[in-house]
Parts: sequence; structure tokens; C-alpha cells
Amino acid sequence: MPPVPLAARRTPDACFADLPGYSFEPRYAEVVPADEPDLEPLRMHYLDEGPAEGPVVLLLHGQPTWSYLYRSVIPVLVDAGLRVIAPDNIGFGRSDKPSSPYDYTLARHIGWTASLVSGLDLRDVTLVAQDWGGPIGLSVLAREPDRFAAVVAANTILHTADPALAGRLTWAVHGEGDSRVVLEESLLDYLLHTQRAPVLRASDFVGASTAEPLSAEVLAAYDAPFPTPDHTAGLRQMTALLPLTRNDPGARIGRRTMRALEAFERPFVTAYSDGDPATRGWETVFAERVPGARGREHASIAGAGHFLQEDAGPALAQVVVDVVRGRR
Repeated sequence: MPPVPLAARRTPDACFADLPGYSFEPRYAEVVPADEPDLEPLRMHYLDEGPAEGPVVLLLHGQPTWSYLYRSVIPVLVDAGLRVIAPDNIGFGRSDKPSSPYDYTLARHIGWTASLVSGLDLRDVTLVAQDWGGPIGLSVLAREPDRFAAVVAANTILHTADPALAGRLTWAVHGEGDSRVVLEESLLDYLLHTQRAPVLRASDFVGASTAEPLSAEVLAAYDAPFPTPDHTAGLRQMTALLPLTRNDPGARIGRRTMRALEAFERPFVTAYSDGDPATRGWETVFAERVPGARGREHASIAGAGHFLQEDAGPALAQVVVDVVRGRR
């Protein structure tokens, strides 16, 4: 039987020419979710920097960014002798971009990333997860925990809509009683905007979520993967995948992942900025519920917004180096 096709676009290479601070060699792998083996393979872009035999650090981004986000983090890690793998989620960066929004699900994002990790046979991995990199990467870890040596959770979440989250998060997302949900108005406004706006620009969200203003050239680099509206199906749909109720498939995945994390005893360090209300509170939830987080020296990064890689990339990188070296 032939593979189930996914009509996908590729951003022309010319769109990525001469981006400021991003001169890394592109690499590609074909990925297929293990639970959908008949799905047509897609081409996933990733960076592979540093010594091939060095300890592996896996840098995962979220929405609406791509591996460009980590351009000031990667050199610090490489200088420390670490091997850095930084993929672009399917639908983002230089990776393939299915044209239909219905081709994107959280389960598939997890499956595509897991396919890359297993295809490269990455082991003893330190996972660095920000934004959607958390729900995706932590769920990959939940599938194959033996591949992972440590976690650095940076401004990320694991929405489960669990009623026990009431009062724990600055941006509320939790069930109440048997059939109600409490949602932060700003979160719902954000989701609705991404579905209704006639034009969606990644730079608008990145520029609004850093502590310091970004140059026009850097903002343009975040828009580079999306030269036409036909390239933005994944950009729009990822926000629509936000689990807002206990019944959402993503919330069910999140609960399974949290149960796996509650058995994860290897180092788990949070590195949250002081300027990100969207994720504030999750650092405490993780620190309390993950055994590997207890007794660790967690990091609070000052003067940074949601995209702390932009505001404090080297500081985040140093936390990662400390975790790999056993200093946290």
C-alpha cells in the first residue's frame, strides 16, 4: 500500500540567505511518526553542531519560532564541548510544511520529533525545551526515557487542564468541577487572533514577547520560513492545538506525560525568566512533581521575556552547561 500523502511545501533556500547570526550548516532527515508508519515521510531540518562524540543537547523550539531562536545559545554549548541538535518542527523553519492545517496534531509533532531522535540514535540527551518544545519534547521523553540524561525546562508548559492547577499559574488553564474550565482571557485572545487574522507574521509575536526590542533584520529572520500565506498552515494550527479542556486530546497526552515525569529521577532543572506571565507557575509545578527536580539549583533569569533565548541566550546556555557537567 502506498504511503498516505501529505501535500507539503518547502520554503526556498534563498529565503534563508544571510540571516544575521545564523551561518550553521543545514541538515535534513526524513521523519515518520512511529504510530502512523504508513504516513508519507516528511523532511525535517536540524542543526548538528559541535563534536560528534560530545554529550548531546537537544534544543526544541515552539510557536512561532524555529532553530534561529537558539543562534546565541549554540556557540556557548559548542565551546563547552557539547554536541548540539536543534531541529525545526514540521511546519516551521526549513522543515517541510504540510499545506492542510488538519495534517498537524500534537501527536504527530511528538511523533515527528521522536522519529528524528530515534533516527539519529541520540542517547544520553539533555533536553532543552521552551514553549511548545516542552509538550513535544517531554512527551518524546515519556516514550523513551532511557534516551534522556537530563532536562532543562525553559519558559514552557505541559497543559493538562488539571483542576489541581487552580491558583498555581499566572495564565489560568484548568478544569473546575465536572464540566467547567477557567481560562486566562489573554490566552483565549491569542488563540482566536491566530485563527482569524488575515495575515499572520511570526515576527509580530516574537517582537512583542521579548524584554528588549529586536532589530528589523532579526524580526525578518523569524518571518523568513513563511514567504507566502500558503506556508503558514502549521504556524496557525499549532496555536489551535492548545489544550484548553480536560477532554482535549492534547490534555490527555499531557496527563500521560506528567505521569511519566513523576517517575523521572534524572536531573530536571527549570530556567524560567522573570518576564513571562504566559508560563509563570509551571516552574513550581515541575519542581514539585518531578523527582529529578527536587533539591536542584533552579535558575531564574532576570530581564528576559518569553523568548529568553533572545534576551539572555548565553545565560540560558550556561545553565545547560552546568546541568550537563553536574553542577546543578
